[in-house]
Amino acid sequence: MPPTAPSAAITPVRRRPVPAARRRPAPHGAGGRPPARGRARTALRYAAPALLGYLAVRLFGVLVLAKWAHVRHHGIWPTLATSWDSNWYLGIADHGYEHALHTDQLNNLAFFPLYPLLVKAVAGVTPGSRATVGLLLAIGLSLVAAWGVFAVGDRLHGRRVGALLTVLWGALPVAVVQWMGYTESLFTALTAWALHCVLTRRWVWAGTLAALAGLTRPTGIALAAAVSLTALTALVRTRRFDRRLVLGALLAPLGWCGYVAWVAARVGRWDGYFAVQKLWDNQWDGGIGTLRDMRAILVYANRPPLFLVLVTLVLILSGALYVLSLADRQPLVLLLFTGALLLVVLGSGGVYFPRARFLVPGFPLLLPVALALARARRPVAVLGLGAAALSSAWLGAYMLLVWPGPP
Repeated sequence: MPPTAPSAAITPVRRRPVPAARRRPAPHGAGGRPPARGRARTALRYAAPALLGYLAVRLFGVLVLAKWAHVRHHGIWPTLATSWDSNWYLGIADHGYEHALHTDQLNNLAFFPLYPLLVKAVAGVTPGSRATVGLLLAIGLSLVAAWGVFAVGDRLHGRRVGALLTVLWGALPVAVVQWMGYTESLFTALTAWALHCVLTRRWVWAGTLAALAGLTRPTGIALAAAVSLTALTALVRTRRFDRRLVLGALLAPLGWCGYVAWVAARVGRWDGYFAVQKLWDNQWDGGIGTLRDMRAILVYANRPPLFLVLVTLVLILSGALYVLSLADRQPLVLLLFTGALLLVVLGSGGVYFPRARFLVPGFPLLLPVALALARARRPVAVLGLGAAALSSAWLGAYMLLVWPGPP
């Protein structure tokens, strides 16, 4: 049950009253409340247009990728299921983690455990290879993520904005990774529903989902910080003790901190996880490396690779969208999450090319765009979404079939 006094840290949501003629009575159980199955079915029907729009965009992207792969004599299944980081996750599912820190080679302890554990668990009770299971899990979880993205947008600005936000998330320049054997879909699903739980003041659920996100990706620390700080801010502003707020704040960082502590114990040094990241040339330097790479690509390179130019533009636009999010006065938890995510991604001095992919879970950054499309005339909105879908399909195929490195 939510607290009786609304938190000042959560922006109140104003909804339009639904005309009586359009209201449909929900199915009720013996206690007067709709049964859980009925509520879920009703919520799914409500989100169906957004999910169908998301599916249409992603299926179009896969069709373009399949055609391009056929022309280049590539197989689409290995490209999506067993390339680059997918192989690392499958290796963890097959053989587990390294037992020691070898300073002369890369180490799979850099990859967080929840996704490979899910792949191993599901593959143990289903037919097919673990690679197939991993890909199908990613696709299924992308739909859960899309539903969560819609739920956040609908909660804040209504159904239309929620649907537009969902389609925009599916039409990101690097959205193809949502249907690969990667962790972006799982992490975004946990993030979206954790943020929704904060907006609806279900603090224990929010903390639990944030803890699971912390077991999924290194950027889980951004979500943990957002949930914990928002809960503590609400606790201070309401000036009343609420054990659910405290429990949610304490649960949120447990996943990320727990894995970092486990790696430290496994390799026998307190900074074990950070030493592993150093092997991958991934250290936080406050953004100096990012600015240096941007300058090299945009100023000094005669013919910079198209993909690196795309990554640079995504980073610049993400910063601009965060400024717009601040101007729109988004709820505190959204601003904290996207701000911390940008701080981690832009502040890293490691490899440059995956930065656009690292920002895929930052869907609240797209809210200003969704709001602008919702206010625009229908032809303008259709043209905008169509252009996003076309560019996403082409860039996704280019990234996987032409760009020689990982996405």
